[in-house]
Amino acid sequence: MTTQMALSVEELVALAPVVPVVVVDDLEDAVPLAAALVRGGLPAIEVTLRTQPALAAIERIANEVPGAYVGAGTVTTAQQVDDALSAGARFLVSPGATPTLLDAMQASGVPFLAGTATPSDVIALLERGITHAKFFPAEVNGGTKALKAFAGPFPQMRFCPTGGIDLAKAPDYLALPNVVCVGGSWMTKGDVERLAAEAAALPVQ
Repeated sequence: MTTQMALSVEELVALAPVVPVVVVDDLEDAVPLAAALVRGGLPAIEVTLRTQPALAAIERIANEVPGAYVGAGTVTTAQQVDDALSAGARFLVSPGATPTLLDAMQASGVPFLAGTATPSDVIALLERGITHAKFFPAEVNGGTKALKAFAGPFPQMRFCPTGGIDLAKAPDYLALPNVVCVGGSWMTKGDVERLAAEAAALPVQ
């Protein structure tokens, strides 16, 4: 595996305005897809643990795609944290958070984005000193209006909204001062490198 310096969560979310959310159904697609995303300017790649080849895909991307900063998404258990790290994941993303899962992610030594949807979720993270989170599913949970509302009581929290976001919606999210990047999968189908380049060029507030 290529040796990479560990990034802080602040550095991770600053790599690009968009974190591609990748679902790998065929392991042979993993390396070409990740390479195209990196060429397009999206180095932080979240491979979701929703499919059987996911861990093997993370391992291959970590080993075979220079410039990729591969992470594991849809992390829901402490065992998945361990499995993802063993495969070479450099960051973790969860759809939600429990005390047990947060314990495991905080102990992992890699940056992570725990999923939030409510003010109580955000407070639970702030109590642990966590100031960067995923907002999921973003569109279902009020989208930009919800994040604007969160900015008042939680001025220190920064979000990566994911769920229902595409190229047309991403700029509205990225214009918010408490949004540091967005997650999406729209650039993973079709001309991946061109779509990735479009996403990488989006301005962040």
